[in-house]
Amino acid sequence: MSGELYAYVLLVLVGFLPNEVWRVLGLVAAHGVDEETELFMWVRAVATAVLAGVIAKIVLFPPGALATVPPVIRLCAIACGFVAFLLVRRSVLAGVAAGEAVLTLGALVYDRAPAISP
Repeated sequence: MSGELYAYVLLVLVGFLPNEVWRVLGLVAAHGVDEETELFMWVRAVATAVLAGVIAKIVLFPPGALATVPPVIRLCAIACGFVAFLLVRRSVLAGVAAGEAVLTLGALVYDRAPAISP
């Protein structure tokens, strides 16, 4: 097996399959459970809050290359993504695509803007 193919096989065996087992088991265990119970509504709310917290942390205290993009551009990307999400009948794909486009274009424009020297 070539080195490149070995890396992909290892990725599938170690990264993908172990996660899929738990997803399938969760699907089987949750089959027939009413999604409108208080427990599931609470779990959904907690999961949404955790996701919102992670996104806020990444936007306000960005790691890596995202730190070079000004906060105004990052916040505008979130706002545009949210507006697109609402306008396209709550489409997550539209929201993510719009936010990513604004972030990418904003970063490109910011990099090309002339620097103001003191």
